[in-house]
Amino acid sequence: MSTDAIVVLKDEHQEIRKLFNDFRAAGTNATATKGKLATKIIEKLTVHTYLENEIMYPEVRNRLPELEGEVLESYEEHHVADVLCMELFALKPDAERYDAKMTVLIENVTHHMDEEEQQWFPQVRKGRGRAELLEIGARMIEARKMKTHPTGRAIRRTPWTTTASQPKVDREYSRCSCSRRAL
Repeated sequence: MSTDAIVVLKDEHQEIRKLFNDFRAAGTNATATKGKLATKIIEKLTVHTYLENEIMYPEVRNRLPELEGEVLESYEEHHVADVLCMELFALKPDAERYDAKMTVLIENVTHHMDEEEQQWFPQVRKGRGRAELLEIGARMIEARKMKTHPTGRAIRRTPWTTTASQPKVDREYSRCSCSRRAL
């Protein structure tokens, strides 16, 4: 397994896309299956956005200031996904707006991942050396281990926990988490 930060994030994007496809393919009346898939999606997004918000984005902001606008946009896109995840978490899978809300989440997150992979990641790879990306990726893998139970489920934590050392914008977005249950 590569520890290159971009490879790590792209691998997670593939896992998330698979869960999205499974949800879409589940069928209209498969509420139990959709509920289980939604839980997996929320947990996967929770850990993934944590890694990006807490490790990748601050590194990019510090080392590639020309990407400041893209990083800030990414924080906002994560915020929208966080809100949708929290709303989905509060709904039962047979709720009238459940599928519609999940569709909006899927569309927003897919757009975000496509933008990162097609525009953002090539700029980061060009601006940072391989050794640096390997070091960032290794930190992300270690952080994932701390946020994930051996069963693969996200470990719960207080959703609005921040550290004083985080830059102000990072603290603001750390308060949002895809799911109180998933953290």
